[in-house]
Amino acid sequence: MGQIRFLLDGVPQAVDGADPTRTVLEHLRGTLRRTGTKEGCAEGDCGSCTVLVGEQAGDGVAWRAVNSCIQFLPMLHGKALVTVESLARDGALHPVQQAMVDRHGSQCGFCTPGIVMSLYGKAVRAQGSEAPPAEMLAGNLCRCTGYSPILEVARDVIREAGPQVDLSEVTDDEPLALAYADPVSGLTRRWFAPRSLDQLAQLASDHPEAVIVAGATDVGLWVTKLRKPLETLIDIGQIAELRRTETVDGGVWIGAGVRYVDAMETLTALYPDLGRMMRRLGSTQVRNSGTIGGNIANGSPIGDMPPALIAAGATLVLNCGGARRRMPLEAFFLDYGRQDRRPGEFVEAVIVPQPQPDLVFKVFKLSKRFDQDISAVCGAFALTFDDGVVASARIAFGGMAGTPKRAAGCEAGLVGQPWTEAAVEAAMAALEADFTPLSDMRASAAYRMLTARNMLRKVFLETTRPEQAVRVEPESARG
Repeated sequence: MGQIRFLLDGVPQAVDGADPTRTVLEHLRGTLRRTGTKEGCAEGDCGSCTVLVGEQAGDGVAWRAVNSCIQFLPMLHGKALVTVESLARDGALHPVQQAMVDRHGSQCGFCTPGIVMSLYGKAVRAQGSEAPPAEMLAGNLCRCTGYSPILEVARDVIREAGPQVDLSEVTDDEPLALAYADPVSGLTRRWFAPRSLDQLAQLASDHPEAVIVAGATDVGLWVTKLRKPLETLIDIGQIAELRRTETVDGGVWIGAGVRYVDAMETLTALYPDLGRMMRRLGSTQVRNSGTIGGNIANGSPIGDMPPALIAAGATLVLNCGGARRRMPLEAFFLDYGRQDRRPGEFVEAVIVPQPQPDLVFKVFKLSKRFDQDISAVCGAFALTFDDGVVASARIAFGGMAGTPKRAAGCEAGLVGQPWTEAAVEAAMAALEADFTPLSDMRASAAYRMLTARNMLRKVFLETTRPEQAVRVEPESARG
């Protein structure tokens, strides 16, 4: 064991004895000398390292653009890969590349390979590429600010033809458990890739210290930025049970391995405002890799999904050795960096309830950039009314405390009160007792409190004065 196998331009590749935390980008640029793929940020923000990864999906292949700088090499096992070098054939540029030349879409050229791969993803109808051009390209930063001609290419160059790759040659039928020795640090690093929920439960019990990897959109940065040595990793990307989304009693079951791109349609149908916010969560590349379960398990106080799911009344499903326990999502977050998860226990799923027909559900994300930026404050509001009186209120914020947290005092100040400006003003004042926000690089404590209060005011304005515009939409949202 220990061999990673994947297809590169349809040609089988085999890698023996690799460090499991070696990134796909490092392998491309170092071992394979495919230097067209660039390293810009090494944290999944700039998109210059974008490649397309294909997975077997029924009788075909589902392609998605990902950031190779934070994808670990073993995550390619049993998959297909194309890079910017894959596109030109017999000395002729691909139509996307030619359009970039013809329309002067490349300036210094450093970001161009990643942009070309994102455009190619749109040309071959890759996952997440159906978004409006500016939204689809939000994960590709051009330091020369040459966006206008690039957007022209994105709008006009859409091709039907795409790569046809048979993954059957490299699909492993047996559970994968790879062991590696790191030749650089001398530490023994192990990468486990269970193929079933039972195998994962056993591995997590045997290795409670292990880091569980889903999309690596956060764990990847532990390696590329923090240089953190990770000795044991468990990849849940091959477990079909964790990739399922289905209707269950009480709501919709979303497995911990479901990527954002695969959950967006379902969640948007349930809560349109949540889908609206998810289009700003990360980039196409991030949503193609990151998982909702991973965002929850990470426990970040500025993660965007937990406030919205807490306001919706979601239930978390945990698994320890095959035994499940359920809890309200808000109960999972105990303190900064600390969650209610026992040794060997992992997040299996989140159950998102079906909304009541009369539910008012709003989510607001405030960040310095509209697209692909971390929130300073994220507020979520779920309200019901009975004859003009607030019957129920669930309000949650991210960025206001050490954990995603409900605004208990604000909720209590609203329930039973008429939905009037005076009642909203009183509930806004109650937020002062609910939260003591911090000042950091994203926002000051005073600004966070002011914007949290104003988010509640915005809910009031949108429900009582629908004709009054209270949101500013950039081009990416308008299409």
